[in-house]
Amino acid sequence: MVIGSCWKRILASGVMMVGASLALAQEGPSDLPDAPGTFSSSQQSPAAQDAPQKAAQGTSSEYDGKQTKRILGIIPNFRSVSADQKLPPMTVKEKFTEATQDSFDYSSIVLPAAVAGYDDARRATPEFGHGGIAYGRYLWHSAVDQTVENYAVEFIGPAITHQDPRYYTKGRGGFIKRTGYSLSRVVITRTDDDREVFNSSEVFGALGAAGISNLYYPSPERTIGNTMTTFGTSVGIDALTFMVHEFWPDINGALFHMKD
Repeated sequence: MVIGSCWKRILASGVMMVGASLALAQEGPSDLPDAPGTFSSSQQSPAAQDAPQKAAQGTSSEYDGKQTKRILGIIPNFRSVSADQKLPPMTVKEKFTEATQDSFDYSSIVLPAAVAGYDDARRATPEFGHGGIAYGRYLWHSAVDQTVENYAVEFIGPAITHQDPRYYTKGRGGFIKRTGYSLSRVVITRTDDDREVFNSSEVFGALGAAGISNLYYPSPERTIGNTMTTFGTSVGIDALTFMVHEFWPDINGALFHMKD
């Protein structure tokens, strides 16, 4: 029952993301403005009433779709490419460097610390116990989970499949459209020669990392259900991360007026 429930959640998320991606592909670029930050009244989406869209339209063009190296000056944002920016393909070395930066940056402990606290509170792995020592066990397991997944999704998969692990900011359009686009990037990505393809690096990389995690978790936890739960959690976190990357330039420009 646990396995079935997990698969249903994963499949439902996949169907939603693929559907959003196909809808975006059919819309085409005709409804986009000619240049960042030059919206006219005829080009504004009906979703302009949404808060993120208001922020985007009320921001100076110097911020529209432009990413900074860090979010709030702390969280790594190295994978994000500004809207309309053209970059050369990444080398294998650059993909390795990017995965390493994301895994060992000084702020990389934040997410594992939060996940460890949540897992400790709900006693996700009973064998770890509960309390201070248990939290330490949860923390190092979460940190290893994140590191393995980063290298699988950002380096190993892209190096083998010649896919681009960077996030390309859409930067324009309504809130719903941009949200659908950002969430769909877990199943759609670009190749090194700039073609859109199925994001096998993300899907199979996250699945492989979830399988590897069975090597260092207690044997009672090495079940298909737990493996698929870990996989679903990793993909879900990546999807939400893409959404944050998409709207960060709007928040940055509207609230903080921060430059790179």
